[in-house]
Amino acid sequence: MPWKSKKQRRWGHSPEGIKALGGKKAVAEWDKATKGKKLPKIAPKKKGK
Repeated sequence: MPWKSKKQRRWGHSPEGIKALGGKKAVAEWDKATKGKKLPKIAPKKKGK
């Protein structure tokens, strides 16, 4: 699953993010899925919520 924002990517690379995602290997998979995409600073809010 790709990162949706730069803020989410920063969290994913923090110690608590790495632990929550299941380790460095899982974070690397997210990085690979996002490679080459331009991310917003903050993900847009979902409509209807």
